[in-house]
Amino acid sequence: MARLPLEQIRVLDLTRVLAGPFGSQVLADMGADVIKIERPVVGDDARIFGEPYLRDAEGRPTRENAFYMSVNRNKRSVALNIASARGQELIRELVKSCDVVMENYKVGDLKRYGLDYESLKAVNPRIIYCSVTGYGQDGPLATKPGYDAVFQGECGLMSVTGVPEGKPGAGPMKVGPSIIDLFTGLNVANAILAALYHRDANGGEGQYIDVALLDCGVAALSHYAQIYLTSGEVPVRRGTQGNGGMPTSMFPCNDGAIMITSGNDKQYIALCDAVGHPELKDDPRFYTNVERVKNRDEITEVFDAIFQTNSVDYWLEKLGAAGIPSGPINDLEQVFAYPQAVHRGLRVRAPHPLKPDLDLIRSPLNFSETPITDYRAPPMLGEHTRDVLAQELGLDAAALNGLAEDGII
Repeated sequence: MARLPLEQIRVLDLTRVLAGPFGSQVLADMGADVIKIERPVVGDDARIFGEPYLRDAEGRPTRENAFYMSVNRNKRSVALNIASARGQELIRELVKSCDVVMENYKVGDLKRYGLDYESLKAVNPRIIYCSVTGYGQDGPLATKPGYDAVFQGECGLMSVTGVPEGKPGAGPMKVGPSIIDLFTGLNVANAILAALYHRDANGGEGQYIDVALLDCGVAALSHYAQIYLTSGEVPVRRGTQGNGGMPTSMFPCNDGAIMITSGNDKQYIALCDAVGHPELKDDPRFYTNVERVKNRDEITEVFDAIFQTNSVDYWLEKLGAAGIPSGPINDLEQVFAYPQAVHRGLRVRAPHPLKPDLDLIRSPLNFSETPITDYRAPPMLGEHTRDVLAQELGLDAAALNGLAEDGII
């Protein structure tokens, strides 16, 4: 059986909710042994975020909810009270055999428990310690709490997302998924991998990593932010219109809508022929992409009228034959039935204690020599507590029973 890229890496994960757990899940998918520390009885805050909950093989609801399951596959759950002195001692013992510690507590919170970077570095000098916070470890807002939706507003994302001014329903719009959390999680995983490489390949040491959601949100704006920095002009909302090649937009058909991108002059010429309007190739308003971008609203109106004359399937066939980047506006039921998604195996199954064939999302990473082929279901609260403490710290049944009686585990 092929080995996974991170099989020799062990991560002690003290993160909760979404950004941190998503980052540690990326590492877990690639083979890292991620030991997730959760509060006894309550667990990760994400467990109480509400419906929908997993239903067991008999159709009965459980306490395992979809939000939690989305970012905790391939991990081991240890229910441990880190507010207790004994719990803190157990964490320090576990750190001795770990490569990475991840946490997303408020700035300075873990120092009072002796679980901050400097304290754990004294236990394991090679440790890579990653803190995930809303605003970073310093600055005027460092101690302010925040969630993804707040950061979508603060980082500027909502200012460039939504219906344009002057259109019905105009106004800023939140992106559906918690996209700042997810982008932060990807940055967390990248930063940890870089720190591991520096330590293990470059002869470096362990180090501290400070990742903030606000920073990641601004970075995620990429070309929008650079447009402002380059020109001084504040980008505006454009609905579904693109920023480069035009026409790029969602276009209504007579039975739904499609999304197309005409990215260059060659594609625009092919588009005009595909929709049966070759005369548009020579329209002086649209002759070059520079002109089409300048006249974005006019060209969008022209193609709006064209696409409304026929069906989604009709136009997608025409556009596909012409090599025009285009596709349907799928809901998630349609996504997981989409032929390409089915072919790529984007839905995978894993056995769960409450359901033998739990559906999960496949990792998007595909390795030729170290493929990710097997998935472990997101753990139930404390599912691995006794196994981990027995295997890693050598605690026997009597010691574990004592910890349980004292409310430590």
